[in-house]
Order: sequence, then C-alpha cells, then structure tokens
Amino acid sequence: MTSEQPPAVPAGRYGAARPAAGPAGRPTSRPPARRGTRAAVVVALVAAVALVAWFSFSLSASDPVTAEMVGFDAVDAEQVDVTFQVHMPPGTTAVCTVDALSTSYAQVGTLDVAVGPVEGRTSAYEVSVGTSELATSADVVGCEADGS
Repeated sequence: MTSEQPPAVPAGRYGAARPAAGPAGRPTSRPPARRGTRAAVVVALVAAVALVAWFSFSLSASDPVTAEMVGFDAVDAEQVDVTFQVHMPPGTTAVCTVDALSTSYAQVGTLDVAVGPVEGRTSAYEVSVGTSELATSADVVGCEADGS
C-alpha cells in the first residue's frame, strides 16, 4: 500500500487562518472590526429611538388641544346644533372653529367657540351655528390653545 498525501494548498489562497477554537468550539476572540460595527449599530438605534421620542413629545406639547365630532342636528334652514368633545390638559382654554356645510360641502355657517378651562381632560360642548341655507353636515375644523 502506498500512502499518498493530498496536494498542499497554496499559501494565502483562501484567506487568513481561523483563530484557535475555545472550549465550546468557538473562536476565542472576535475581530475588532465586528465589535466596532456592532457598537455603531447600537449607537444608531439608540439615537433613532431618542429622535422619535423627542418628535413625539414636541408635537404633542405644541398642539395639546384636539376635538372630535359627536353629532349634529339641522334644526332648519337657519340653524344647526352641533355636539363635539374637546381633549386638552386640565386648566387649558382654547378656541374651536365649527363649520356648517351644505350638500355641496360649501360653508353655510361658522362659529368660533371659546372652551375651557375645565378640570378633566375631556369635555363636551353643544352649540348652535347660524346658517345661510340648510346645513346637511357639520365639522369641528380645529381647536387652538388660547395663548392669553
């Protein structure tokens, strides 16, 4: 029997040799480039989360007043009764704009309503809006915190 040795692999052809294996069969140390990449990814993720939190806080702080329609009742061609809720921090005052609309969505009436201050976060209001013709819908266009 003749024992033949496999041909030797050319040096440097397949990259650098692997580091020696530790007790679990894993390399004993990570290459420095991988540690730096992981650290950069972690720093980027932390920065992204902080940025989202900052934007969320600044947006909610700059416009703390929101409103939602509850319902409306077209009394006649000259009046529509509107019920809506306002959500704002207790003690805040605001001005809400309520519009009455015709079938073609034209504005047929509008009213600025002063709301607050109230003790709770949510408060309900019912107002009558004068109209120039029959209103078929109504909407709270928006509310702005009163700066005074």
